[in-house]
Parts: sequence; C-alpha cells; structure tokens
Amino acid sequence: MNRYPIWKYLLLAVALVVGLVFTLPNFFGEAPAVQVSSGKVTLKVDAGLVARVESILQQAGVKADFVQFDGSSVKARFADTDTQIKAKDAIAKALNPDAADPSYIVALNLLSRSPTWLASMHALPMYLGLDLRGGVHFLMQVDMKAALTKKAESFTGDMRSLMRDKNIRHAGITREGNDVAIRFRDRGALEQARAVLTEQLSDLQWAEVADGSDARLVGSLKAEAANRVQEQAIQQNITTLHNRVNELGVAEPVIQKQGLDRVVVQLPGVQDTAKAKDIIGRTATLEIRMVDDSAEAVSALRGDAPVPFGTERYIERGGAPLIVKRQVILTGENLTDAQPGFDGQTQEPAVHLTLDAKGARIFRDVTRESVGKRMAILLFEKGKGEVVTAPVIRSEIGGGRVQISGRMTTSEANDVALLLRAGSLAAPMEIIEERTIGPSLGKENIDKGFASVSWGFAAIAAFMCAYYLLFGLFSTLALAFNLLLLVAVLSMLQATLTLPGIAAIALTLGMAIDANVLINERVREELRGGASPQAAIHAGYERAWGTILDSNITTLIAGLALLAFGSGPVRGFAVVHCLGILTSMFSAVMFSRGLVNLWYGRQKKLKGVSIGQVWRPDQAAAAPVKAEEA
Repeated sequence: MNRYPIWKYLLLAVALVVGLVFTLPNFFGEAPAVQVSSGKVTLKVDAGLVARVESILQQAGVKADFVQFDGSSVKARFADTDTQIKAKDAIAKALNPDAADPSYIVALNLLSRSPTWLASMHALPMYLGLDLRGGVHFLMQVDMKAALTKKAESFTGDMRSLMRDKNIRHAGITREGNDVAIRFRDRGALEQARAVLTEQLSDLQWAEVADGSDARLVGSLKAEAANRVQEQAIQQNITTLHNRVNELGVAEPVIQKQGLDRVVVQLPGVQDTAKAKDIIGRTATLEIRMVDDSAEAVSALRGDAPVPFGTERYIERGGAPLIVKRQVILTGENLTDAQPGFDGQTQEPAVHLTLDAKGARIFRDVTRESVGKRMAILLFEKGKGEVVTAPVIRSEIGGGRVQISGRMTTSEANDVALLLRAGSLAAPMEIIEERTIGPSLGKENIDKGFASVSWGFAAIAAFMCAYYLLFGLFSTLALAFNLLLLVAVLSMLQATLTLPGIAAIALTLGMAIDANVLINERVREELRGGASPQAAIHAGYERAWGTILDSNITTLIAGLALLAFGSGPVRGFAVVHCLGILTSMFSAVMFSRGLVNLWYGRQKKLKGVSIGQVWRPDQAAAAPVKAEEA
C-alpha cells in the first residue's frame, strides 16, 4: 500500500544529485577577473588571443588561475584584486599601444570560483542583480520628436523620387514639422500626384490646402504609423544598447523599455560610471564611398607616395590598408534594413541591404558607372572610421536591394548585418536619472536576504518538528529539497537573483510547507476516524493531493499574471515565485511521501505513527490517544 517502485526512488535520487550539482556553484563566490573584448567593429576576438594574453601575463610576472575564450571575449581569473589590477594594466598596455585609439576593451570583471569540472558540466551560479552586486542604473529618455522628424525627412526624399519617376511636375517639396508638403500649379498634376502618393506612401494621410493661386498636398503621418515609427525607434535603440553594453563585460545587463519613450539600463558589477556613460552614449554613422584604385593610390599603399588629394587611408577588415575617396555616396540614413543570407547563384554567405527611394536611385546611378570597381562601407565611431567590407561592383544594382558577398563566412555575414542594421541609435537619447550602488551595499543586501531565508527556514523546521514529530522532520527535509531544487533551476536558467527574488524564496518556503501541513492534518483526521496507520498514511496523501493542487494552481495564476504584466523587480519576484510553486508541488508530495514510505512502508503490522497528538472527538475516552505510541 505505502511502497514506492524502484523507478520513483531512482527519479528522486537523480533529482537530488542534479539539484546538488547545479546548486553547488553558488557557494563558491566570485573571484576578480579581467575581460578582453573587441574595441573595434572590424576586429574579431578569437581563441588565438588566449595565448597572447598568457604571454603578456607571464612577462609581467602575474599568475592567473586560468585564461579562457568564451566565444566573444577572453577572460582571465585571479586570486585577489591587487593581482587583477596589475594584470589589467599590463594587458591594456600591451594590446593597446595607442591609448587614444584602443583596439581592445580591457575591463575588470568577476568570475565564479567554482571548479572547472562544474563549469564543464555547465553548472554555473546565478547572476546577481544590481541591488545585490552593486553597479550603475540609468534612466534614458528617447527623443521621439527626432524619430518622427527623421521619418518625415525620408518621406521627402521618397516623394522627389516618385515625382521624378512618374514625370509629374511640381513646384517644390518641403517638410513642415512632421508633415510633408508638395506644391502644384497645375490641377491635373495635383490629382495625378495624389493618386501616386496615396498608393505608394500609405503611411501618410493626404489633404489638399489652398495657397494663393497654387495648391498644396500636405501629408500627415497617420496615428498608427507614428506609433509604429516610435516603437521601431525605441526597439532599435535597445538593440544598439545591448551591443554596446556587451563591450563592458557585464554578466547580466538589464535593458528594457519603461513607458512609451524611456529605457532603463542597469549594469550590475560596473562601478566606473564615466566609462559606462561613454559606451552607452556612443554614436555611430555609416558611410558608403568608392575605393581609389588609381596608380597614385597604389603607390600610397606601398608607402612610396602620400595619399592622393581627395582621398583618405583606412584599415580594411583583416588589417590591410585601403585608400578611399572622401566623397560620401550614401549614409546610414538611406539604409532601412540589413539581413544575413546567401548568394542566390554561388550559395556563399552574403548580406542583403534594403535602401530607401533616394538611396536606391543614387546607388543605381553609381553602380552603373562603376562596374568592376570596389565600393567601401565604413562605420564611424568617436570620429574613427573603419572599413566593414569593400566588395567589387559586378553590375548595375537597382530596385533598392543590394547584396554584399565574397570572402565572407556565415558568422561574418551575421556580424556585418548586425553592424549595418544597429550601428547607430534610431533616435537621440539623454540620461535623465543616474544612480550608483556600491558593492558594500550589495553585500549587505545579500547577507540580510540570506539571513531572512535561513531564519525563516529554521523557524518553520522547529515548529514542524515540535508539532508533527517525525512527520515534521520528513516535512522539513522535503522543504530543504524544495529549496535545493529551486536554486538549482534558477542556476540552470541562469536567472538574475535580486532582492525581490530573495523575498520570493522566503515566501516560497512558507507556502511550500502548507502542502505538508495539509497532508499531516489529513493523516491525523484519518487516524481520528479509526483508520489503521498504513491506511491513514495512504488516504492522507491521496485525499490531500486535490486540495494541494487547487491551492497551488490558484497561486500560480496570480504569479503568471505578475509575470505577464509586471516589469523590473515585480517580474523578478514572479519568476522565482512561479518556479517555487512548481518545485514545491514535487517535493512536498512525492519526496515527503518517499521518505514516509521508506520509513513505514515495510512495516506490515504498524501500530502507530509519530505525527504528534491526535485528539479524538469522542469525549468519553479517558485520555487522548497518542498516534506516536508504538
């Protein structure tokens, strides 16, 4: 009746081992480290940098616990902060001879002290949030008016191209705030233009306005189109901020939308506010120019002569120099999209660009006149320009769709597309709120949070053991198993633990024990009704399960609502809360029953169970019956 099959005990044993393995890294703490990442868009960090960093540390007499490549950066861990700072200075001096134009970003970071065998199993500690680790918090305001103005400017270019292509005469196109206006002297031309513009520029609402002897068509952005422009602007800004924050080596940054036009940026572990502001506020611009392949340019590349008049020297992808003409053909303003893909003929990795109407017209004219020549795509950051790619023009390219291919891997195609698509902010932003939280305050929050969980667990354990005796001990062990599983799941998901998350863990302990209280009281009720101990245990668990399921589902619904509609700390609380409910249902029922079955299940002639006082309703009894009596 009260026996588990072997497979259930094996399942519990596996869950226990997995819980221990994935919870263990959280107890080792963090060690100071130095992270080296790319400081330029054309420089890619690979595994070869590991040997170079090791050589630098060896020459500087600095011993590292290890140096490893994690896919996008190289990290070196050290025993203490003094060694960390010495290593950072040595690495920065060796990798960046010109401090004004650094090729690599060398940043201080923290890495887990957990053994490498745990890391090899992908057993990693939870990330700590801003309130537990310290760091910086920015609230940024996005200039939505600038985004709408930028969109209106692009509409004026599209209108000029349409009027030219359709051979419609007009007296001028102007931008009036966020509206665009086109003047006509001929009524027939106005009607023809209205039909074309209504069809081609459907995001604008067109209205005719009298202007003396002339007439004007005024296009106003529709409300749904304006909302879409603003949403796209803030999403592109968030994407760009993510790309930039990665350079700081922040373990788990929080970059999320707040309200309609604000972005919250939280960088745990970053104490250098000036550097964080410098990275976040960076502006990047895209330019397309022609490569100079004249004899004078070739001589300049060899160093035999200065660069020709009207040209500049830049560094191509891979480190080779390139002479590029100063004249700018197109800028990032004309680029609407960039996606990685493949060449339709050769199946080589490629980048597919989409230009607006003005850009498509210019690009068509330039490529028609420059077949066989190279065109350079440059990205400028902090006044420094670098060549992202310089493909050869094979034929005239029209229609606003451009393909970049040749000598490119799939990974490089993805990188180039990302740089071209999100290299700059879609709309200006300014920091309107800034807070710095020190690591000492974070450590104090951790200590207080863990103390609250520990004291809460101890108080619950003491009460359960005193009130339910051996069944109380089983309940306490099930509660510990639940806590172990919860921390393990959070670690496996690489969740970010914050103060609200610790509060959710403490709350989960109180809610999880409720299931065991229901089970224990149900067993007592069966004993009061005259059932045998074995039958009481079986009926107690079976009949309490329905109540436990109902109560946990209703609580889970509330947690899911917080998860769906909450943000920031509320969302962090909801994640831990929902996971805690799921783990408690497993531990409170299956694990605790496994312990009870293991202890009592093999006793065929069981006379009593240790579950505290069982008060019978029959007042005629001389004294209450104790269920723990043998």
